[in-house]
Amino acid sequence: MIARQRDENPAGIHLPLDPLPGHSSRGRLERVLRRGEFAVTTELNPPDSADPEDVYNRAKIFDGWVDAINAVDASGANCHMSSVGICALLTRMGYAPIMQIACRDRNRIAIQGDVLGGAAMGVANMLCLTGDGVQAGDQPGAKPVFDLDSMSLLETCRIMRDNGKFLSGRKLTTPPQIFLGAAVNPFAPPFDFRPIHLGKKIAAGAQFVQTQYCFDVPMFRTFMQKARDLGHTEKVFILCGVGPLASAKTAKWIRSNVPGIHIPDAIIKRLEGAQDQKKEGKQLCTDIINEVKEVPGVAGVHVMAYRQEEYVAEIVDESGVLKGRQPWKREIRHDDQMVADRLDRILHDEITETQVDMVKTAH
Repeated sequence: MIARQRDENPAGIHLPLDPLPGHSSRGRLERVLRRGEFAVTTELNPPDSADPEDVYNRAKIFDGWVDAINAVDASGANCHMSSVGICALLTRMGYAPIMQIACRDRNRIAIQGDVLGGAAMGVANMLCLTGDGVQAGDQPGAKPVFDLDSMSLLETCRIMRDNGKFLSGRKLTTPPQIFLGAAVNPFAPPFDFRPIHLGKKIAAGAQFVQTQYCFDVPMFRTFMQKARDLGHTEKVFILCGVGPLASAKTAKWIRSNVPGIHIPDAIIKRLEGAQDQKKEGKQLCTDIINEVKEVPGVAGVHVMAYRQEEYVAEIVDESGVLKGRQPWKREIRHDDQMVADRLDRILHDEITETQVDMVKTAH
């Protein structure tokens, strides 16, 4: 029988959990990791839409299988619904989002405001990223900001949380209670520097990290050995990035066009030799999870399944990483339909003549 792990505020699913000693946030992800349970996170690819249902429909796929959901912040420098907006929608339904913050598009004033706004909405986890350059996206004429980078962003969030101050030194009335994350790439040169760079991010404030896609387990083992030797695994929770490949053709394109992703020839050959390459790509992801979960110091996996989100539950289930534990799952409530119907009436009912007159009078 699957053990249910609720980690839910009895006063409301949208409310934070009670504070615990030694915890910097009031969210579920930090609790899972500090309990020593193997965590599973994933990514919600943001819609090109202003419809909240587009977010909720994507989040439902992960129900009961992941501990937190990354709200992506214009990855690849392509515009979509904002990370802050996605987090606002997810928190009101009880999900545990990881708010990605990229330094590319906003200066320190806007970023510090987003940190406070996200924390006020109940966001307990924030992932600090430098962000891809604008030349990588479909609007290369956009003006990049990069007032901060991932390291200084981590320091900024840590100062706000631990010192209760803005970077200017002005005091905060209520500091944000947040669990700070960062990204690391063990698969990009210079390889010997990567564990050292991780140490710098830990010193800046990182409490958990998510790695780039892992398709080369021996290379990842080498990175983890060095991280253990440096004492990093005692200070930070490392979640290994994994994901399914749709085909050998896709793998070749990613290897040639996406900086920082290393895909060995053996992986491509395995996919080319499969009768059903998409199915083999899913099995490959499961096999990699089964290998990395045994690597000492690995605290979880970050499953990135771009345009294959429906496979996340299968991959997590078949890998057995949850060991009978079921992450939080949104339960359907009796008043859900009533609320949905009321919102529909508010949004779609025709404006009455009285309302039109009120608008004219106001102007």
